[in-house]
Parts: sequence; structure tokens; C-alpha cells
Amino acid sequence: MKRLFYICTFALMCNQSWADIYKYTDSNGVTTYTNIKPEGKSKAELIISGPRTAEPPPPAREKKANVRTPSPADFPKVDNQTQNQRDQKRRELLMNELSQEKQALENARLLYEEAQNTPEVYRGANGKTFRNVAKYEEKLRVIEAEIQAHERNIELLNKELNL
Repeated sequence: MKRLFYICTFALMCNQSWADIYKYTDSNGVTTYTNIKPEGKSKAELIISGPRTAEPPPPAREKKANVRTPSPADFPKVDNQTQNQRDQKRRELLMNELSQEKQALENARLLYEEAQNTPEVYRGANGKTFRNVAKYEEKLRVIEAEIQAHERNIELLNKELNL
């Protein structure tokens, strides 16, 4: 088994198709791995170094300019008043949804408080009652997930409404 491992390792080391792999993080915090050295990235870190060959590096990709394509001539247009009415209606709908989410969050928090004060119990064969800790914890986890979902929805709605 070791022999097979060493043979595979040697074969991989002799393979000439390896390339340099770079890692960098952009201004948005997104980590990117690439085989092309990023231009202008001072903190690009070389992760894997491939074999050095006489071949020149691949040409840099051309970046396409941000050009807007014109709308077709028969494309329907909307006047400013109609667009403003649509925007206002959308804002009203988002505000209603936000108030519903806030109410649902409040209800979920009340339910969580109530669930914390109400332990799960079951009766044994002899009539004794026992606490069901696993069921109690699972019930709390479900309600916590619901609370987090409502909080996330409220955060996204506020972001959409620019609040």
C-alpha cells in the first residue's frame, strides 16, 4: 500500500501540468483562488508553486467594458408618474411585510419564554413523571431558529427600505 502511495506521489510530482496557485482577498472580503497572478493585488499569496518552464505565462484576460446595451425601439416605456406610483406601492407592501415580521418576531420571543418555563415531561409505566430533556432542548432550538429567521428577514427588509 505504501508503495502505491509513493508511486502516485512521484507521478504527481513529475506531472508538468501543475501551475502556480494564488490566493487573495478583495475589498468585499471574498477570498479568491486563481492560477493567474492578480494584477494590482499586493497581498496575493502564492499557495502552490508549479514547475518552472520556458513557456511564457498565459496572456492576461481582457476585461470587458461596462457597456449598456440599448433597449429595443419597441420596448415599453413607463413615464415617471407611473414609476413613482409603482415605487410607492412597493414601499407600502414592504412596510406591511416589515410590520408583520416584527409582530411574528415578538410572538416567537413570547413563545420562547413560555417554552423555557414549561419543561417537557412524560409519564412512566408506574405513573411517575420524568423530564424529557432532549425534547425540551429540541423545542427550544426550533423556536430559536424561527427567531433568527424573523430577525434576518427584518434586517433584509430594513436594508431594502434603506432604514
